[in-house]
Amino acid sequence: MNWILLILAGLFEVGFAACLGKAKETTGNVSIIWYGGFFICLAISMILLVRVTHYLPIGTAYAVWTGIGAVGTVLVGIVVFKEPADFWRLFFIATLILSIIGLKSVSH
Repeated sequence: MNWILLILAGLFEVGFAACLGKAKETTGNVSIIWYGGFFICLAISMILLVRVTHYLPIGTAYAVWTGIGAVGTVLVGIVVFKEPADFWRLFFIATLILSIIGLKSVSH
């Protein structure tokens, strides 16, 4: 259950980064709504991360949380914000994913 909560925390990290990107593209009330989404996703992500660190090693939990956030944010950038998806970006995303899987497999 703690690993599921950690994955959710990482996905909410992606959410707050995506909200920041959308807020940057907008103005007025629409921008305020995106900033609201940022703060909601940030709070949920942090609460979940704090909870899972009571049961999982902090180093592993933090590395997995930031890894999910990094990979997810790059993928959102590619899909939503039309950032480049060249070979080297995708290669290093793949190595990051493999590293996250490796950490999970060696953690108890």
